[in-house]
Amino acid sequence: MQIVTKDLEYVYQKGTPFEKRALFHINVTIPSHSYTAVIGHTGSGKSTFLQHLNGLLQPTGGKIQIGDMAVTSEKKERGLKKIRQKVGIVFQFPEHQLFEETVEKDICFGPMNFGATEEEAKRQAKTAIKLVGLPEELLSQSPFDLSGGQMRRVAIAGVLAMNPDILVLDEPTAGLDPRGRTEIMDMFYQLYQEKGISIVLVTHSMEDASKYADSIIIMHQGTVYKKGTPKEIFSSPAELIDLGLDVPESVRFQLKLENKIGKKIAEPSLSIDELVENLFAYIKRVNDK
Repeated sequence: MQIVTKDLEYVYQKGTPFEKRALFHINVTIPSHSYTAVIGHTGSGKSTFLQHLNGLLQPTGGKIQIGDMAVTSEKKERGLKKIRQKVGIVFQFPEHQLFEETVEKDICFGPMNFGATEEEAKRQAKTAIKLVGLPEELLSQSPFDLSGGQMRRVAIAGVLAMNPDILVLDEPTAGLDPRGRTEIMDMFYQLYQEKGISIVLVTHSMEDASKYADSIIIMHQGTVYKKGTPKEIFSSPAELIDLGLDVPESVRFQLKLENKIGKKIAEPSLSIDELVENLFAYIKRVNDK
């Protein structure tokens, strides 16, 4: 399922003295089975854009096409419930939304809300809890007896239990320690690779954007500033820094080194391993001269 926006616009409190334009001229295509990162400084429109991806917000102008369903400023797609089943959103700190007596009931809530029988929902809960790397034994426990990391995985399992085609992640690793962040991000990447789920990642982590995404969308002052592959986006690190964005540490280090020696070493290194390879290759070229 792909998502296409055409001149998407959103104005908060339109027609009032407090009117504020949050999005304008958003024209992007998010292909089926893709991993897209959306980056931008605070206030760039990322969260507002995110809420259009499953119909939480209705455009005040333009159109968003989600599969064969469209939402426009003139009318809402009648199948918003179907859109919200197919496009699952994991908000920041999703564990704060847990409320049921047991893990199983919490995971079952979404599927049953979308029409699944209790038996079907329980089967989906068993599948979903395995997908997030937790044992079935936890299904009978209270979610509030779990660790913070486990609670987050249970909340994510509740979204996965609805079998979405697209998973939208809003800063999914916020508040986690480095190991927890890596485990969660690797889990999402595995879902993308093995289950064919499309991922839209809204993040401030340039390391995550460069490591996992196929393409990156930069948002700035309510519109799309630039689109491209990680290599294309991070090939101009100075431009990103001018926008108030960070760049991966490996790119930052390489840029400083190149400025110091006055020579280009290689294309931007998107990881430490790639940086080491490029440095060795550069040293070998210099020595061979």
